[in-house]
Amino acid sequence: MVTVPRIAAVSYLNTIPFIYGIRHAGNLRAELLLAPPSECLKNYETGAADLALVPAAAVPSLKTTEVVTDYCIGAVGSVRTVVVASNDPIGEVRRIFLDPHSRTSVQLAGYLAANRWKIAPEWYSLEDYGQLAHARPGDAFLLIGDKVFDWEEKFRYVYDLADEWRAATGLPFAFAVWVARKGTPYEAIEALQHALTFGVEHTYEAILEGGFDRKPYDAYTYLTRNIDYIFDNQKHSALRKFWDAGIKVSPRVNPG
Repeated sequence: MVTVPRIAAVSYLNTIPFIYGIRHAGNLRAELLLAPPSECLKNYETGAADLALVPAAAVPSLKTTEVVTDYCIGAVGSVRTVVVASNDPIGEVRRIFLDPHSRTSVQLAGYLAANRWKIAPEWYSLEDYGQLAHARPGDAFLLIGDKVFDWEEKFRYVYDLADEWRAATGLPFAFAVWVARKGTPYEAIEALQHALTFGVEHTYEAILEGGFDRKPYDAYTYLTRNIDYIFDNQKHSALRKFWDAGIKVSPRVNPG
């Protein structure tokens, strides 16, 4: 039995309400492990965490695991921090360099390339963010997380993947969901649910605690307008469609 649950969460701005709730809700005592999405998933897969916020694309491959809580990292409109950026229109893109911190966004880009943009680019891992300043004709970059704020004005074309998904399917999207191992005590899951509710209801306090009110972007607008935390039936339907598509993108090493 898990007496002090170990919870893995993502160390991005969009999760700070969750983190705030886990740290401050009165009925949850937990060990919190913070990492980028790919490392967060690894913490869960290796058993370092009992509950985790994991990339939605990973869920079908997780054994003895169930999706829990009514919360996710999702979007019903523009998500803003999951984009493909390029100096060329997407139809002219020949290579897409993929942010290594994400799994869901990589596979979502693959889905959109095939079903929305009708392109077949070469896929490469983005191993050096300095490459963003030296894009060649036909290059595009999948970027996720807070770094997008620094780059969104520096490319001629920025394609918001939540917008593009909605244009292709008519559905919102969930980029990450909460999971637990089957057999995790109900009390731990219920306490997490309560903590997440508390955190979302105290988004402004979470911003102040993290110092995000001093950033050049409007963190409160981003968290309350771009991010939608409720994992509702439409987002369930979106993920079933996404999973059933079976898109698999495997980037090659950056050719330079």
